[in-house]
Amino acid sequence: MERAAMEMTARKKEILKIVVESYVDTAEPIGSKAIVERMPGKISSATVRNELADLTEMGYLEQPHTSAGRVPSPKGYRLYVNELMERKALSDEETAEINRSLSGTMAGMDEVISRAGQMVSSFVGYPTYTVADHKQAVTVQRFELIGVSEDSFIAVVMLSDSRVKSQLMHLELPVSQDRLPELSHLLNTHFTQIGPAEMNTRLMSLSDQVDGQRFLLLNQTVEYAGGLLAKSGQQEVFTNGASQLLKFPEYRDVDKAHDLMAFMVDNKQNLPVPAGDAPMQILIGPENVNEALRESSVVIASYDIGDNMRGLVGVVGPTRMDYATVAARLSYFAESLSAMFGKKNQLPPKEEEI
Repeated sequence: MERAAMEMTARKKEILKIVVESYVDTAEPIGSKAIVERMPGKISSATVRNELADLTEMGYLEQPHTSAGRVPSPKGYRLYVNELMERKALSDEETAEINRSLSGTMAGMDEVISRAGQMVSSFVGYPTYTVADHKQAVTVQRFELIGVSEDSFIAVVMLSDSRVKSQLMHLELPVSQDRLPELSHLLNTHFTQIGPAEMNTRLMSLSDQVDGQRFLLLNQTVEYAGGLLAKSGQQEVFTNGASQLLKFPEYRDVDKAHDLMAFMVDNKQNLPVPAGDAPMQILIGPENVNEALRESSVVIASYDIGDNMRGLVGVVGPTRMDYATVAARLSYFAESLSAMFGKKNQLPPKEEEI
């Protein structure tokens, strides 16, 4: 039987689990003798060496040139995360610390999202990033025009994420205030629940149906609304703790550390924002699309903000990340944020050990 087609036996999985967890703890390759000491039951070093050779040929392990020991490959980490990683429960001290950190007063969503990244970074010991992400594209739900004078009015725009925006507009050509209800109706009939591009198309189609005065007013209002929608589609990303990378041996190379830290600061808009509603996603090494993250891992948790929005907290670190601990802390933190946005001061119960 060819090794490439060999079954991933329970013993191979146990050895892979030992290699991953040892490398996470020590950042050093592990050899057969050390594995034998950790294996349940009696097993010879020769048998372990054969299994290590199989796992290496199957692509789950790698052998550094300078060592007889093995380290996990991205494929090995993926199998570990999917099947072998034991679910961790937080200690009473950890849950209490997270609950305390979220009990303070924070003004506004942006501050909550930014502070969340700072707190997660301090708890997990890795750099983080946070972002508010719309589950669906934001559109205009309703327009309302309020007259101020013959040459000015207030445009009120109600968005699909429950935000209400308004702006005072000055007209080049005066429009009678008694025509504003008619123009509001026109806006609500043709320019709601669509994107900015479709708004412009519909505006052009109305150019020969309304006079110059009304068209200028429509154009100003649609341009204002389109700008609001475009801004809503731009996600503001907050990064924290990039310098924490320097404590990991993987980033002792100053250039390598600088490149990743610079990416997190200068190109933070390109950090992963996965689609879908999965509460947690883990991207390991080459699974990251951006070249700057190809030798790193990213763990991303989502939480519900409400108003058709979700928040994302991402943790960035070496592929030799303590996935189980990061996942446990990040999961509880995300659940706590969802509870905080949903019902003030209600935090999730402590998860029991499994």
